[in-house]
Amino acid sequence: MNTKLDKSDWLILFVIFGATIILNCFDYYREGNKLIEYIVDFPTSTLISIAIILIFIQILVPKLLIKQKRFLLFFIIAILLLTLLGTLDNIIGRLSAGKSLNQISNVFLFLQKGLYNATDMVGFPLGILLMKKFYEGQNQFLKIEKQQKESELKLLRSQIDPHFLFNNLNTLDSLIDSDSEKAKEYINRLSLIYRYLIQTKDAEVMELSKELKFAENYIFLIETRFGNDYKFNIEKKVVVSNKFIPTGALQTLLENVVKHNKANKEPIETNITITEGWLTVKNTKTNTPNKESLGTGLENLQTRYELLSDKKIAIGNNTNKFIISIPVIKLSDEN
Repeated sequence: MNTKLDKSDWLILFVIFGATIILNCFDYYREGNKLIEYIVDFPTSTLISIAIILIFIQILVPKLLIKQKRFLLFFIIAILLLTLLGTLDNIIGRLSAGKSLNQISNVFLFLQKGLYNATDMVGFPLGILLMKKFYEGQNQFLKIEKQQKESELKLLRSQIDPHFLFNNLNTLDSLIDSDSEKAKEYINRLSLIYRYLIQTKDAEVMELSKELKFAENYIFLIETRFGNDYKFNIEKKVVVSNKFIPTGALQTLLENVVKHNKANKEPIETNITITEGWLTVKNTKTNTPNKESLGTGLENLQTRYELLSDKKIAIGNNTNKFIISIPVIKLSDEN
């Protein structure tokens, strides 16, 4: 569930609290309340109500209910929060009306009224927003699920792309006559790549260590095919055990480098760096693509991340360099 309030959410709150303030104005007028009560009570009640709503939607519901499923703790904290802020609203209301807090004879009953007051203030708008967020989340999930299936199909097609096989066979053909030993190495690396693709075609995520091994074989094919046009370097700044990324993510990133950058006088230099929580690919740019690209590779990868993690891909694009960082997933932290 998306816990951030968008424009439509704020519009709903504006309409509900606007209508509430107008209705309360009539009540205050009939009861003969002072002007200071209008000035103090309405803004205070509105701000407290919005604070409660934000705490529920952005903290309590996503962290305690959705992520941790700690229902009892959620219930206890919710009751305490409503009681505390509802009582605060009642205290401000008494003071604005010129009443003394010393006149409170039963503290427990006053706290109970605070709970009822807070429930009355936020019950309707909070319920509307939670229901809206739920249906938006369901629609988003169905949309992402559809995109995920399309992404997996495109990924599988790219893995057995006849152009990919054709290009590698051409490279292999030229190596057989010029460098038979390297041709044998090329065949071995190509077979390892296809074996990996077949073995992992149904896996959503894969161990980072295995993806890096795949990347090394894939880089060998690129460097052999294009000669000195591309240079790659892999730097591991952390231990890669118990770390995962979406299957085929590195293939997408490496393909992105080759597709969008045709070497001119200088080679395209690419650094792959693994740090705590991120895998970053930084490459120099020529702005001269090797072939036309639809730009869907990174978009599909982001879609897959939306199903696997709450983190997003980070992209930096300037005149000379393209930088993309993808989150590294720790499955133990997801449970």
